[in-house]
Amino acid sequence: MTRRTQLPDKLFFKIGEVADIVGVKPHALRYWETEFPALRPKKTRGAHRQYSRKDVELAMLIRQLLHDEGYTIPGARKRIRDLGRHQRSSPPEPRAAREVALRAELLGLREQLCELLDQLADATRAPAASPEVQVTVHQVVPVSTGRVPEA
Repeated sequence: MTRRTQLPDKLFFKIGEVADIVGVKPHALRYWETEFPALRPKKTRGAHRQYSRKDVELAMLIRQLLHDEGYTIPGARKRIRDLGRHQRSSPPEPRAAREVALRAELLGLREQLCELLDQLADATRAPAASPEVQVTVHQVVPVSTGRVPEA
């Protein structure tokens, strides 16, 4: 396994390519995934690992710490934490972020359209006929008009 210093101009790398670039065997990379939470390659439907450039750079750093500088796994983990590379902070892909924003906007528009349709349906419905009211007169009471009767 040869160790390259330049990364090829690719977005994703297979585990064999990363192992060749970093200078370790693939099983070492798989082990490092269990020990270093930030090293999390994506997996395809067939469970093949796809390492991003950041993953490859982190693997190169891990190899340097473990093999060249003599750190233990916990020591390398602490050193990576001190360097601020311990968290997986890959920003979402611009295309995916755009799709999520568009979907949210479309769902909001759909909700507004449904409300408008409901309002339109309520306005076009004929007012329901009010039920007939029956009045029963039990006694007639004369109403005084406030005038004095003429004599």
